[in-house]
Amino acid sequence: MKGVRLLVIDDERAVLRALVTGLRARGYSVTTASSGGEGLGMVAMDGPEVIILDLGLPDIDGVEVCRRIREWTETPIVVLSADGAEGRKVEALDQGADDFITKPFSMAELEARLRVALRHRARCTAETDSSVLTVGPLSIDLAGRSVTVRGREVSLTRTEFDLLAFLARHPGRVITHRMLLEAVWGPEYVTESQYVRVYANHLRKKIEEDPGRPSILLTSPGVGYQLVDPD
Repeated sequence: MKGVRLLVIDDERAVLRALVTGLRARGYSVTTASSGGEGLGMVAMDGPEVIILDLGLPDIDGVEVCRRIREWTETPIVVLSADGAEGRKVEALDQGADDFITKPFSMAELEARLRVALRHRARCTAETDSSVLTVGPLSIDLAGRSVTVRGREVSLTRTEFDLLAFLARHPGRVITHRMLLEAVWGPEYVTESQYVRVYANHLRKKIEEDPGRPSILLTSPGVGYQLVDPD
C-alpha cells in the first residue's frame, strides 16, 4: 500500500497528529483537513484514493459530508467516530460510507480496514463493465442470472439472486437494511427489515459451507449485511 494517497478529515488535532504519524510511517501519503468544507474541496481537487472521515466536524455534519462526496465519486470512505451509536452508524452507511470504526481504535485495525477498502475499490473498478461478478468463491453472472459457488451451480429464486447481486456490486461494504430493501423490494418496503433477514438466511443455506458460521455473507448486527471474500 506504499504511496497510497489518503485524506483525513478530522478537527481533533491530537487525532490528526497520531494518524499522520502512524500512516506515514506505514508508507501512506497523507493530507489532512480540519473541517467538512475544507475536506470537500480537497476531495474535489486532490482525488485521494481513500478518505478517513470523522463525523463530529465543526461546520458540516460528517454524514452530510459523506452524502456530498457520494454525489460525484465512489472513493472509499472509512468513518472514524467517537459516537458508536447504532443510529449514527446506519446514517453514515446509508449515505455511502464503506466502513465505520469507533474511537478509540488501533492503528493495526485501521490499516486492515484501509487494505480491504482499497482491494474492493480495485475490484469494483475492474468489474465496472463486466457482467460477471466474483467475490471469493462466488461467481455471479448478471446477464445469465446464474450463481456458482466453488464451481458448483446453485439455484436461487429471483429475489435471492437480486439480493446477492446487489451485495456483490459492493463487496466488503456494509449495506444497510434500508438500502437493500429499497434496491431489491422497492421504496415502499424500507421498514420491512425482516424480509432481508429471512432471505439472507435462505442465501446462507445455499452459498455457505456452514450456514451457522457464515464466512461469505456476514451480518452487521442492527445495521445490515456485507458480502466478503473469506480469504
